[in-house]
Amino acid sequence: MVKKKSKEPKGRKITPKMAKNAVKLTTDGKRRLDLSNMEITTFPKCILKLCDVDELDLSRNMLKKIPDTINRFVNLRLLDLHSNHLEQLPETIGHLQKLQNLNLCNNRLTSYGIPHTMGLLRNLQKLNLGMNRIGTVPLFIAGLKDLCELGLFNNLLTQIPVWLQNLPNLNRLNVKCNPLPIENPPKLDPIRRVECLYLVRKDCLCSECLRKCKEERDMLDQRLSGNSVQRETIIARLITTNSTKQGDEAVGR
Repeated sequence: MVKKKSKEPKGRKITPKMAKNAVKLTTDGKRRLDLSNMEITTFPKCILKLCDVDELDLSRNMLKKIPDTINRFVNLRLLDLHSNHLEQLPETIGHLQKLQNLNLCNNRLTSYGIPHTMGLLRNLQKLNLGMNRIGTVPLFIAGLKDLCELGLFNNLLTQIPVWLQNLPNLNRLNVKCNPLPIENPPKLDPIRRVECLYLVRKDCLCSECLRKCKEERDMLDQRLSGNSVQRETIIARLITTNSTKQGDEAVGR
């Protein structure tokens, strides 16, 4: 009997040596383990031996699951998991008490896939949940009193809770590209909204993202070409007007 080949990508295997060589010092002297864009499909167990690092970057891979053992990285101040295939996070992520920056952008997370234990991250200052499948703002965010920046853009939110205004340090909020009712916009005037930009290679994007990028690029080109025609028309009018005025002055002389 012939076994059917799995359609799932096999992914790249990370060896202990590769992981050790991927540890770099940041500008402020912290140790950062950078395994981003490495075509990883499963969480490398070998990096648990490097759990004393201050920053962990596993972004732009194909991870579907983060194991409970993530709680061993007790010194983490930054955890970057953006642009993976995550649908759920382990409850043990709430044990990372020193975490200040958590990036979960561009995954497949729903409201049910985000554990309430994330409310234990009392030192969290930046949380990016943009480009997921979140239908309601997670309640645990109300307990993150040190939170300064919150990204909820490109989700499935139909309303923004008023209690977000009660977060004492929140000064940056991005809720763009959600199906929010136009007739009842969120009353968050005191909170400044900002854009979030990520640069990725074209071959890292799915067909749907490529289509959206092409549509936006075409719209931008149309706007630019329209502005160019408008400027040329204005210049032509100015030239014509000046030429007529000069001719009238010549006749007067």
